[in-house]
Amino acid sequence: MTDKKVRNDETVKIKEIFTSIQGEGPYAGVKQLFIRFCNCNLKCNYCDTEFSSESDYEEFCPSSLAEKIKEFDLKTLHSISLTGGEPLLQADFLKKFLPQASKKIYLETNATLADKLLEVKPFIDIVSADIKLESASGVPNSIKFHEKFFQNCRGLETFAKIIFDENITDCEIESCAKLAGQFNLPLILQPKMNGDKMSITLDFAVEILDRFLAKYPNVRLIPQIHKFMGLR
Repeated sequence: MTDKKVRNDETVKIKEIFTSIQGEGPYAGVKQLFIRFCNCNLKCNYCDTEFSSESDYEEFCPSSLAEKIKEFDLKTLHSISLTGGEPLLQADFLKKFLPQASKKIYLETNATLADKLLEVKPFIDIVSADIKLESASGVPNSIKFHEKFFQNCRGLETFAKIIFDENITDCEIESCAKLAGQFNLPLILQPKMNGDKMSITLDFAVEILDRFLAKYPNVRLIPQIHKFMGLR
C-alpha cells in the first residue's frame, strides 16, 4: 500500500478502515468512515480496542490513504472519524493527509496531547474528547492535561465523554463539572460496559447523572449504543 519512494517517517500504521454507525455521544446514529490508527499514549483499564502495531495493520502515506478512502461512498457518510489508539500521535501525518480528505473530520481523542491538536486544528470539525477518571481508567492526574487540551479546542465544536463505574468519586464529579463549566463543554456520561451490558445498574447510572446535574446543567447519560447493537 505504501509508495516505496516515500520515507518511512511519512507513513503511518492503520489498524483498520471501515464504515459503521457512530455509537457514542451526541452524534450516535450517524454513519461514518472510521480510520483506526495504531498505538496510544495511555493504557486504560477498560480499553477493549485492538490498536497495537505489532500485527495486522496496513501502512499508508498521506496520498495513498487519500486514495484509499475514495473506495468508499463518501456521499452517504456524515464524516470521517479519526480514532485509535490515539490519532494525534500521528499529527505530522495528519497535516498532510487531512487537506486531501474532502469530508467533515471527526476527531476521537483521549484529550491529553494539547500541542499536537494545535498542529491539526485547522482541519478538524468536531472533537469527541475523553475525560479520563482514575477510578475507571486507572490513568492518574489526567485533568491537568485535559485543561490545556480543551483550552486549545476553543473555536471547534467539542464535547467530552466520561466513562464511569461504581468507583466514581465526589471529587471526580466536582473536577469534571468545573472543567466543563470552564470551557462550556457538553458532558456525555457513559457507563462502563461488560460486553453488551452496563457494568452498573440503571438506577446507579441515573443517580450519577443527577449528581452531575446538581453541579453542571449540560450533562447527558448516553450509553455506548454500538455495544448494545453489536457494531464495530
